[in-house]
Amino acid sequence: MVEFKVNVSTKDGKTYPKEVKDQHANALLGKKIGDEVDGIFVGLPGYRLVITGGSDKDGFSMRSDMNSVGRKKILLTKGTGLKSTKKGKREKKYIRGKIIGQELMQINMKVIKEGPRKIETETEIERGGADEGSQTA
Repeated sequence: MVEFKVNVSTKDGKTYPKEVKDQHANALLGKKIGDEVDGIFVGLPGYRLVITGGSDKDGFSMRSDMNSVGRKKILLTKGTGLKSTKKGKREKKYIRGKIIGQELMQINMKVIKEGPRKIETETEIERGGADEGSQTA
């Protein structure tokens, strides 16, 4: 049984976590980074979402220019999966391919068309800075 944690990012900068199980999770298998999916797969009917990335159970991130399902060790100079500290530095790192497989734990998606209802979850994660109540004058 496949199960994913999906983070849905909206246009106003908020991210909503969702859990996807059973046949909805099976429908996401084989999709790639950049593919548009219907929001019904993550419990958001009427929404259109685009897959932007993800990571597996060990924390290795997906990379959009690697056309495979599994994990490979590749030589990186920049981009996803490498935090470069010096110019010209190259490093061999494990990276996961852009196709969604059963080993993934987390999938990141972005809203491109909103549906009729507002997204509702118990927990809400705000991106980009401090909470409004904790700002100092």
